[in-house]
Amino acid sequence: MNIRPNRIKQKLAAGENVYVIGGLGSPDEIDQFGTMGFDGAWLEAEHGSVDFADIPDLTRACDLWGMTSILRVNRNVQAIIYRGLDRGVQGIVVPHVNTREEAENVVQGGKFAPVGQRGLYVSRQGFGVPDYFDVANDQILLMVLIEDIVAVRNLDEILKVDHIDVFFVAPSDLAASMGLIGQLAHPEVQKTIDYALARIQEGGRVAGTLARNDNVARYAAAGVRVFLTQPTPWIQAGAKEFLRLGAPPSA
Repeated sequence: MNIRPNRIKQKLAAGENVYVIGGLGSPDEIDQFGTMGFDGAWLEAEHGSVDFADIPDLTRACDLWGMTSILRVNRNVQAIIYRGLDRGVQGIVVPHVNTREEAENVVQGGKFAPVGQRGLYVSRQGFGVPDYFDVANDQILLMVLIEDIVAVRNLDEILKVDHIDVFFVAPSDLAASMGLIGQLAHPEVQKTIDYALARIQEGGRVAGTLARNDNVARYAAAGVRVFLTQPTPWIQAGAKEFLRLGAPPSA
């Protein structure tokens, strides 16, 4: 039996864009979005309710649709990173990576030797795979979040770290770190986001960011390759339209 391929890594290797759906909290929700062609599901264990006991069922749902399961952990701790992988996710997102050393720590926790020092354990992705420890590294996706202004200042050094697949610019926390909390449209925030995304690409690495219907085309034209989106705005817009259409005519 061969290891299950990582769809996002395959698409990135082929030079294609990647689309990830976030904000899903149950296997049933993953099933619903699995029919729509998303490449991955972002499982939220930093801000959301996902716990380690939830991961096997969530990742099984992703596996059914060939979607890459990506877990955002809450801390850059090697044991947390590889425990998520041991529970069955195919990708790890680590928040607040601000230095080269912190990026190197992500790799150490996310890859088996000789690349890293992930503890030896066969995850559910390795059941029945006799050469799992030899091939697992190739199918593990590692993503770091560039979400503090200090990370932007250290970006050239962070980009030197090998084995990180995606450098993801997170707009809200970046704005907050600039003293502009909630002001995503502020010119300085937009300038900083655009600079970071461009610098990642100039360094020969893959850039990702949060996108919506009104800006995904602009970011795609700018060379961004990985897009995370949330279904909440779509649900809210649809709900408002439903209520508007059902309202009785004015007297």
